[in-house]
Amino acid sequence: MPELLLELRSEEIPARMQGKAAADLEKAVNKALLDAGFMPEGVKAFAGPRRLTLVADGLPARQPDRREEKKGPRVGAPEKAVEGFLKSAGLASLDECEQREDKKGAYWVAVIDRKGALTSDLIAGFVPDIVRNFSWPKSMRWGDGDLRWVRPLHSILCAFDGEVIPFEIDGIVAGDETQGHRFLAPDVIQARSFETYAAALKKAKVVLDIDERKEMIASDAATLCKAQGLELVEDQGLLNEVAGLAEWPVAMMGSFDEKFLTVPDEVLTASMRGHQKYFSVKDPKTGALANRFVYVANIEAPDGGKAMREGYERVLTARLSDAWFLYNQDLKTPLAERANNLEDVKFFAGLGSIFDKSNRIVRMATYIAPLIGADRELCDRAAWLSKADLVTGMVYEFPELQGVMGRYYALEEGEPEEVANAIRDHYKPAGQDDEVPTAPVSIAVALADKIDTLTAFWTIDKKPTGSSDPFALRRAALGVISLILTSNIQKFRLGHKLADMIFWLLEDLEVEQLNKSIEPAYSLPPELADRVLVEEYAERVHKEILFDDEKRRKRAERTIELAKDLLSFFYDRFKVYLRDKGHKHDQIDAVLTDAEGNLQDDLVLIVAKLEALADFLKTDDGANLAAAYKRAANILKAEEKKDKTPADPNAVEKGALAEKEEKALFAALKDAEATAEKAVAGEDFEAAMSALAKLRKPLDAFFETVTVNAEDAKLRANRLSLLARLTAATATVADFSKLEG
Repeated sequence: MPELLLELRSEEIPARMQGKAAADLEKAVNKALLDAGFMPEGVKAFAGPRRLTLVADGLPARQPDRREEKKGPRVGAPEKAVEGFLKSAGLASLDECEQREDKKGAYWVAVIDRKGALTSDLIAGFVPDIVRNFSWPKSMRWGDGDLRWVRPLHSILCAFDGEVIPFEIDGIVAGDETQGHRFLAPDVIQARSFETYAAALKKAKVVLDIDERKEMIASDAATLCKAQGLELVEDQGLLNEVAGLAEWPVAMMGSFDEKFLTVPDEVLTASMRGHQKYFSVKDPKTGALANRFVYVANIEAPDGGKAMREGYERVLTARLSDAWFLYNQDLKTPLAERANNLEDVKFFAGLGSIFDKSNRIVRMATYIAPLIGADRELCDRAAWLSKADLVTGMVYEFPELQGVMGRYYALEEGEPEEVANAIRDHYKPAGQDDEVPTAPVSIAVALADKIDTLTAFWTIDKKPTGSSDPFALRRAALGVISLILTSNIQKFRLGHKLADMIFWLLEDLEVEQLNKSIEPAYSLPPELADRVLVEEYAERVHKEILFDDEKRRKRAERTIELAKDLLSFFYDRFKVYLRDKGHKHDQIDAVLTDAEGNLQDDLVLIVAKLEALADFLKTDDGANLAAAYKRAANILKAEEKKDKTPADPNAVEKGALAEKEEKALFAALKDAEATAEKAVAGEDFEAAMSALAKLRKPLDAFFETVTVNAEDAKLRANRLSLLARLTAATATVADFSKLEG
């Protein structure tokens, strides 16, 4: 079947915009074809430095004929309503319409037969609209025209079924001509089919497919390195970028002075990657960088690249000289001295300086230290130095090296390795796939930093919205959760301390003088480990503590509300985290609360319960128990609605149990309760689930033979209490009422 070929050739398109532009063009053309009634076999777009190309296969020569029905007004409707209907349907009179009836009476229907248009005419109509309305992150106008494009648009190639589609956009007339490589093959190319087009471009030194360009670069670079006994440092992001810079990529290798190898590898890579788009090369024997680099040219140089290589090396030498100078200059000033200079660096309006933030991180990190078995003095030192490298020359030049440079400077100054590593790792995890620190000192400082950031922005009401999170607070919360759950420290149970830490930091930021206005008997202890949870503190504020200052009382209440709101935000992020790990939303909701229905504040405990519940529900016993629970819950709900009083699980009278099946269920319940309670206390949720699973058979027998709604009121009440006791027993492990299906 015929195909559509479209090319939009322009000046250089920024590499970062090419992928999305290809996807947007593909989506727009596909939608236009579907709206026209076509079902193309395939629509694929390509992007390169100077062109966007699209091919659509399997299109018919003509749009299919179709019949449309348009419902009109009721028979006998006002004349103006009839006139409007006829005009919208393109008809002259009601004689061209049909009468139909429904429950409300007769109405008019216009049946319109539309003959299918030529596909070429449809393409000539929608392509100009797509081009004119194309969305670029940044666009420009040029010359005297009104068209906006990412860079000046030079030509449009558009052909269908071997024929040019004639249209014009802002003075650019569509045709069947394009050009090859700007320098290697600039002559005009004619093409009216994709096969001819792709082959001609390849011959003219243009590789259309970005995946093919990436393969060329990666393969050639690896070959160059292997020839010298070296290895290419893989960098997928850089590979994606340079593949968007060259239509005919040619990989070459250069070198630099070995003296620059005294600079940390990360600095060398940042200099090569960030400024020059070069790939780093390493020595596989040592794992360290070698004094080589790979660059990608967009031309086959006649001299084999000698002059080009000298130019690349000269530019890189200047960059590395700057980096070498900055590194050695930074080493002249100790990190501790730089930490004091952080007073001049503002954290955020209304939140003081980075120096203030560092002080809060120190206090929080030393509080966390004993909870996770970390050395308190090392946490204190690491937290104090964690932000010091922000005022170094190297981080000013390469902001992405914050933390990394702090580690190098700390090691050079003789700081313990745990301190140096914590300075580097306290920003982690920076994303969902980022490495999570496992060293105790690193965990303490990372948690302190993230929790402080969250509480600080909560204090000034800069919370995330549904469409905006400019301060990456969702990521910070997920980072806290990841640190808590993925640490390899077996006794790391920080979840239930979150409320303590959140309230303390909010108090630090919002009500610094609060303790002075509280009755001495109720003032918060100086030792952070003894601080009360926010719920207990809230109760004291509202019921027991007498304030001599109304303003301070209101500030305290506001702090409590902020703390509760932030804790709620943590739970929302926690649920997102668990869903991303593949857990079902109803099972997550089922384990978030304890037997009394209160939110549990131990994240490690919640995950253990969730995993046990998920495994349990995959078994026949688990699925059947969940079904039996729902049946019991529905009976209890219906009876409570009648009697206006819920059944009491503690009111089961053993002597009032009449049938052997209800006696057996009561006995099984008592055994399951005891076993499950002991297992839950020991956090052995698999054992607790197994204990509940033993209720399946007596439950089945109970529902098969026992009539819960007996005529005898006392008997009925006792059986309802028995079912209530069943639901209460399952609540010790999970809230089965939240389970779906």
